[in-house]
Amino acid sequence: MPRDLNRIERKFLEQLTARKLVLPGESVLAAVSGGPDSMALLHLLCSVRLVLRCTVGVVHCNFQLRGGESLLDEEHVLHEAEALGLRCHVRRFDTRADAAARKRSIEETARMERYAFFSELAESEGYRKVATGHHVSDNAETVLFNLFRGASVAGLRGIRAYHGRIIRPLLLMSKRDIMEYLEMRGICYRIDASNAGVEPDRNFIRHRVIPLVEERFGDKLLPSLQRLSLHAAELEEFLELHFEELVRRDPGLSAEDGRVSADSLKRLTVFEQKELFKRALRDLGCEHSSRVLQRLVDLLGTQPGRSTQLSGGIDVLWKGKYLLFVKRR
Repeated sequence: MPRDLNRIERKFLEQLTARKLVLPGESVLAAVSGGPDSMALLHLLCSVRLVLRCTVGVVHCNFQLRGGESLLDEEHVLHEAEALGLRCHVRRFDTRADAAARKRSIEETARMERYAFFSELAESEGYRKVATGHHVSDNAETVLFNLFRGASVAGLRGIRAYHGRIIRPLLLMSKRDIMEYLEMRGICYRIDASNAGVEPDRNFIRHRVIPLVEERFGDKLLPSLQRLSLHAAELEEFLELHFEELVRRDPGLSAEDGRVSADSLKRLTVFEQKELFKRALRDLGCEHSSRVLQRLVDLLGTQPGRSTQLSGGIDVLWKGKYLLFVKRR
């Protein structure tokens, strides 16, 4: 390992290599908002690119939600990329108008726009990986957010370190390490004042819930949530294999054609029924909270001819031998 890397850079490189997040020779697109987490990610990637023989590019999404501040964020990222000799891809979105047109929240719309742009660049420019700046506190917020929304045990896995092209190299790094690194290297960053409030729900968890729990239990919360996230990820991996085998043995459990055998479902445990329903709803882009899953289990306890309505314009009808997932007219 190179001697000129500091402690945090060495830790970062160890995580990249141990988890095989970036392989030698790969091109990595760093998603940079201009905030502390993404700026640390960018400089950490640059610190190890010679060791990994990888190339680094920068992508910045300007959602135009904060007026002049959004423009200053964009300028800061462009300037930093130029100083580091990196190519920078920028796109501006009319996120408020897009959210209204799609009838979705601004947060969800921004997330959809962000990842669609990442995917487009990966295809057109040949980037093998897209790195985001999520860290251990972000994962804790996600676990709690999913818990409050009624997620199943497997749904408490939180943020994945690796999902498709997306990698999160900072996921085992604390906010304390990130801020120490920025100060150590003299890296400038931007502050988004909207993150200081308690709206949306994630901000409330970050600024109210987590500090209150830590006030009582010290530094035990984040490591505990990290372990829970890891155990949930291991459980989800086991369940994926288990349900693949279930469907292989009984094709009537597959919802690929928009229907599932009621008799096949009835032979399963309630837990298995809910997990199969969850997978079917996830593929349809529908809400799959514990409340919704229980409604479908309850439907299975009635009789043919009954139905229930779900979000996203989907009806579930028990017709003959099958539960049908159909688009509402």
